Amino acid sequence: MTKLLNPRPDLSGFMDLALNEAKAAQARGEVPVGAVLVRDGEVIAADGNRTLELDDPTTHAEMQVIRAGGAALGSQRLSGCDLYVTLEPCPMCAAAISFARIRRLYFGAGDAKGGAVEHGVRFFASSTCHHAPEVYSGIGERKAASLLKDFFRERRQVEG
Repeated sequence: MTKLLNPRPDLSGFMDLALNEAKAAQARGEVPVGAVLVRDGEVIAADGNRTLELDDPTTHAEMQVIRAGGAALGSQRLSGCDLYVTLEPCPMCAAAISFARIRRLYFGAGDAKGGAVEHGVRFFASSTCHHAPEVYSGIGERKAASLLKDFFRERRQVEG
């Protein structure tokens, strides 16, 4: 993954990059979720879902950027890094975020069915969670939710 500089040094700029990754995932036929890992205002990694492409259920956008971030920084600990993701992380991704010691999590749309931060198991609130990042939800929520709703509506029309 090449390092990119953020075009706008604000939250919406990083979320815009994550949304672009979600759109790229959608173009590959994947569920449109994108993620961007940032440290000191610099994008360390950016990617989208690749579960279909790689035949691997663990290749969610968050997992992809956490792996790439660890490789780029030469560490399993991503302390000082912030993660921007278009959809509330699932339990697997929330656990990886905790184990990676990510400083802050920003996400767009909530996920009442599969989310694990503000919905479901609420992973970071668990007494067994070793590290909980600061969490900020609703960043770019409308755009992220719209992208997902449109994707699933189109899938139902094709399958229906």
